[in-house]
Amino acid sequence: QVQLVESGGGLVQPGGSLRLSCAASRSLFSINAMGWYRQAPGKERELVAATSRGGSTTYADSVKGRFTISRDNAKNTLYLQMNSLKPEDTAVYYCNAYPLSFAPWGQGTQVTVSS
Repeated sequence: QVQLVESGGGLVQPGGSLRLSCAASRSLFSINAMGWYRQAPGKERELVAATSRGGSTTYADSVKGRFTISRDNAKNTLYLQMNSLKPEDTAVYYCNAYPLSFAPWGQGTQVTVSS
């Protein structure tokens, strides 16, 4: 059964940092590129960053230079290091396969950037 469990969110001040983690089932993680997505209130879900199984990456323009995606294939875990956070980064963050997010969505992890 495919499972995605996100963690690491929280409340942080502008300019702060957070590191998100996504534990994925091996059946999904071992064969797919993976991505971090986010959904802000009243907005559609959007891709934040993605990484292939070999480690190549792609980022949304809004997070380039501030966020870093990485993966540990041995642990079936995806990470998102978020630095220089801005209020507009406030959203629920999810992980899923990339480019087709075909797996059932997890519960996500809330990131709130506010002073």
